[in-house]
Amino acid sequence: MKITLDTRFNGSLGPITLGEAVQQLKSRDLACTVAADVLEQKITVFSDCVERGFTPLRSEIMAAYYVAERDATAEAFDRGLITRGELETKQAALVRQLLS
Repeated sequence: MKITLDTRFNGSLGPITLGEAVQQLKSRDLACTVAADVLEQKITVFSDCVERGFTPLRSEIMAAYYVAERDATAEAFDRGLITRGELETKQAALVRQLLS
């Protein structure tokens, strides 16, 4: 069975689609624990992974990994630890890794 955003499962409040669960997550006020832009980027990566057929757990792990690696690379650049070329190379490699 291919998992898509239309896949139904039993959530804590009853039956729900994966797409509905993502929308509920986006609509909650999580600013106290997660910056809104980080949450939005993670949800986008998660949704893309699910649409490509990955399981929700693998998609969640991939999304978290992508955001963490992207942020760590940006921070290393901001601190002067890597050059712009290294930043761009690492970002491109991360995208390739995620899409493969």
